[in-house]
This record gives sequence, structure tokens and C-alpha cells, in this order.
Amino acid sequence: MLQNIRDNSQGWIAKTIIGVIVVLMALTGFDAIIRATHHENVAAKVNGDDISIPELQQAQEMQRRQLQQRLGKDFDASTLDDKLLKDAALKGLIERKLLLQAAQNDKFAFTQQQVDQLILQTPEFLVDGKFNADKFDQALRQNGYTRMQFRQMLEQEMLIGQLRAGIAGSGFVTDNELQAFARLEKQTRDFATLTFKADPSKAKVEDADIKAYYDAHKAEFMSPDQVVIDYIELKKSSFFNQVVAKDEDLQAQYQKEIAGLSEQRDAAHILVEVNAKQTDAQAKAKIEEIKARLAKGEDFAKLAKEESNDVGSANNGGDLGYAGRGVYDPAFEDALYGLKAKGDVSEPVRTQYGWHLIKLLGVQAPEVPSFASLKPKLEQDLKSQLVEQRFVDATKQLESSAYEASDLAQPAQELGLKVETSKPFGREGGEGVAANRQVVQAAFSTEVLEDGANSGAIELDPDTVVVLRVKEHHKPQQQTLEEVTASIREVLQRQHAADAAKAQGEALLAGLRDGKTPLAQAQSGQTWKVVEAASRGQDGVDPQLLQEVFRMARPAKAEQPTFAGVTLGNGDYVLIRLNGVSEPSATLSDQEKAMYRQFLASRSGQEDFAAFRRQLSDKAEVEKY
Repeated sequence: MLQNIRDNSQGWIAKTIIGVIVVLMALTGFDAIIRATHHENVAAKVNGDDISIPELQQAQEMQRRQLQQRLGKDFDASTLDDKLLKDAALKGLIERKLLLQAAQNDKFAFTQQQVDQLILQTPEFLVDGKFNADKFDQALRQNGYTRMQFRQMLEQEMLIGQLRAGIAGSGFVTDNELQAFARLEKQTRDFATLTFKADPSKAKVEDADIKAYYDAHKAEFMSPDQVVIDYIELKKSSFFNQVVAKDEDLQAQYQKEIAGLSEQRDAAHILVEVNAKQTDAQAKAKIEEIKARLAKGEDFAKLAKEESNDVGSANNGGDLGYAGRGVYDPAFEDALYGLKAKGDVSEPVRTQYGWHLIKLLGVQAPEVPSFASLKPKLEQDLKSQLVEQRFVDATKQLESSAYEASDLAQPAQELGLKVETSKPFGREGGEGVAANRQVVQAAFSTEVLEDGANSGAIELDPDTVVVLRVKEHHKPQQQTLEEVTASIREVLQRQHAADAAKAQGEALLAGLRDGKTPLAQAQSGQTWKVVEAASRGQDGVDPQLLQEVFRMARPAKAEQPTFAGVTLGNGDYVLIRLNGVSEPSATLSDQEKAMYRQFLASRSGQEDFAAFRRQLSDKAEVEKY
């Protein structure tokens, strides 16, 4: 079993695309970076290893960002529950920590060269098919990572990925299981139905019934708990006309902008690894031999394909693509940037991977844009920075003033803002500002609702904050019978109609089952609706009805159908007559067998991995703070 797992994990490493997916998942925020913290910053301990509070906060924010990316314009921050997000984020971090510990304990590993190749081949970091260091750095900055943090995170994800693929990939299925599943999957059923309609308009509901229902369910008939709030809204956009970008600041910003431009170099290399099968001396001798062949005129790209141990670049003639400083091993980088002209080849270079020969294929000098061409962007960026600072300062002032004031008039006057008033809304939210979940939570908090305090600053979106206080509190009141009579009548009419349809259908069902009602007399003024050779995913059949059909026992004989009944969501009762069950007689094709085997083995592997995760969780010592 263990060997099978290891074999599968090696297959995972060999598939670069899986590694790329891991990187992309990381860039969109599936996991947080592990950072060392003091004990007072610990959110949880997992088998003695810390999960820090900053790590939890970052994971929580990343979950929020994932939802926003997934939902796009349909994303509504007001529907998010911060506690649920926090609990989900902590649960995910604990599970991730357990998997990482298991991978490390089971000695899963990879080479640093494999990490390099994943980074260099990730589509997110490529321009025209080649690695671009500027794009790499930009992607990391957007997600709050340094190069070291990203590399550390990627290494951890690779370990977990090996473990996951190793276990999930070890699932298997026997021939008997495959055949049994295929028979069930391809099974079809012949059935017929009689539908007894639930008609609420014909259901009679007495006033006494309504009164009895009202008395039995009084707690359901309360007016909603509602509030009316006063609030002050502060918008970032209001500051744009108040700031000016000075020329000297624009010039300083321009110098910073062009200082970040760096030369890119396209390198090819031939690697002779130092490993358990090849000593340092042997590897060096081999690289010297290759160098001598180059000196005699042999082609570098051809030798790379034949001799290089870097499988990621060998087939491409050793070409690594364009990259700037900070990407490669320091010794490799020094040698590359020491080459003077295109086509130059370095002396043998020793890195942690082994011995290299490096060829300079090209140099891209940075294009320095003029100040005039960048000025509009610089001015916009600088004004945005100034506005951001003004907005932050004003938010602090608003929060401080609201905390000290007994109402909102004073903070509104200090900041030149207007006090707005909402419409009444309940705990489920309302219109306008009341559609924001954080506003609703603040309005119904003990501090604001019961103590009469002003709220703290609440972020509606990155450009808008509000503070609020409760102006009116409309407490729940018992609704009178007269107010709810119409709604109760509708409920009872639907119930009575569904009960009547069910009673009629079940009476006929009982007669059919015990043989007292001949099939020919069982139509009750209707015609059986016949469906032949229905599959499990049959179109045009109510899913609830279809599910019941495939639950029924098959007829013992061809002329002895079985019967059942089901109440649908609309209250209708459907009487079902199962006439026959057919299973496929044709032998499965090789393609079908392969498809079923892959599906069942994958499902088995996923179940194994889920069981493994549960086992880790059951045995773990977890402390939450």
C-alpha cells in the first residue's frame, strides 16, 4: 500500500500542470503563509504546532476574496457572516496543518529544481510563452507575498499535493464491482402513474380551524423586531477634488517607477546533477567533458538535449526563458550576469543542484518611458494615495468623534456630513444601507440597540464607511387573529388539499396491493401515464417521482407489477405502478470499462483520502484559543 502511494505521488510531481494548478490556487488564496508568532498571537495549536492569529486573519480575508472572485457582480458582502468565515478558515488551516505534518512524517520530498520549474512554467508568470520576472513580482505583490513567502507556501503545497495524490491515486475497483455498478447505472424501468391533484380552492377551512391553528402557533405570528437608524456615510470619492499632486512629488514618483525596471536575460543551461548515483567529482568531470565538446564546435542546444539532467529545459535546448535578478541560485545568477555578449558560455558553475554550463541567449534592456508619457498615470496614482490617506484620517476622526458623542449631530458637523435616516428594517436586513450585513449586526448589537451607543466605523465597501445609532426600536408584538387569518387560511387549504389527494391515492394503493381492486378498475376516472425504459436521469419526469421509482422493488413476475405512492412538493399525490426492470444485456466496450473503472477508482481514492483526513483529525491534539 505504501509503495503504491509513493508511486502515485511521483506521478503527481511529473505532471507539471498539476503543479501549476497548485500555484494558481495559491495565488487566488486557497491557503495562508505560515509565520512564526509569539504565543499571545496564537489562534490554535495542532499537535504542538502553532496557527497564528495573523495567519487566521489572512486566511479569512482570502476566503472572502475567493467568494468575491467566484460570484463576481453577484457578490454581496452584507450576506457574509464573519464568525462563519472565521470558523471555516480556522477549520481549513487546522486540516492543512495536519496534512502537512503527515506528509513530512511520511518523508515525502521534492527537489528545489522542481520548485523552480513549476514557477518558471506557470502561465500566470509568462509573457509570450517565457517566464517574466516583473509579472511574477506583480502577481506576488497583488496577493501580499514576498518571493520567499511564496516559495515556502509552494513547497508546503507540493508536499500536501504529493500526499493527496498518493492516497487518492491508490484507489482501485474489482471487475465484479465494475460490472455491478454498470448494471445499476444502465438499468431502465417501465412504469405508469396516476396523479391525484391537490386543489386548495376546493378545500373548506372553517373559522374554528383557523382559530385553533392560530392558538397552537402563536409564537409564529409576531411582528418583526425592527429598528430605524440614523447614520453618517463617509465616501472616499468626496476627497478627490480636495487634493493636488505637486510637480516635485510627481518627479520623485517617476524616479521610483523607472528605478524598478530591470534588465532581463534569456539563459540556456546544461546541468549535470550531483546525487546519490554521481559524486561531485564525477559530475564536474562530466561537465568539463561537455565544455570540451562545445569548444570543438558542437551545438549547445543539441548537447543540452542529450546530456542535461534538467528534464524541464533539456528538450527545449536548455532554454530557461527571460528572467531578472533574484530568480535563480545566486551562483547561477552571478555567472549569467557575468557573461558579456550574446552566445557567450560560462565556465562550469557549482550550485546546490550540481554543475552547470550557462549560455547567454539574449538580453532585454528595460525601456524607460518618458515623464510626459507617465505623468497622467503618476498623477492619478499620487492623488489616489493622497485621497487614501485623507480617507483614513477622516475615518479615524469620524470613529473617534462618534465614540465620544451622545448622538451623530456633532461628528456630522465636524466633518461637514449629513445625518441620514433609514426605513424600518429587521434582523434579516432591508433596503439601502440596511442591506449590508455588518450594518444589521451593529444595529442589533447589545451596545447599540440596548445601551444606546453609536457604532464604530463600518466598511460598506473599500470606498465607503458609516457610523450609526438606533433612532427607533419597534419590538415584536403579537399579531391579532384578524391580521393573519388570510395567511393561515392559505396554509390550511394547501394542507387539506394535499391530505385529501393523499387519502384518495393511498386508498387505491391499498386496494391494488392486497388485490381487492383489479388493475382494470384502478384508474379512478383517469388514464395511466406510461413511461417506458426510463433511465435514472430521465428527462421530463419529476426528480422526486423518479427517485421513488428506482427505490421500488422489482416485480416478481412479468404480470405482477409493484405499487408505491409519493407526495410531490406541490401537494399532488402520485400513484406509481412499476411494470418491469431491464438491465443491459450487451457486453461493456473497452472504452466503457475504462470510463467506469476510472470513475469508481477515483471515487474510491477520494473516499480513502477523506477517511485518512478524518483519522488525522480524530488522533490530533488541537487547542483553540
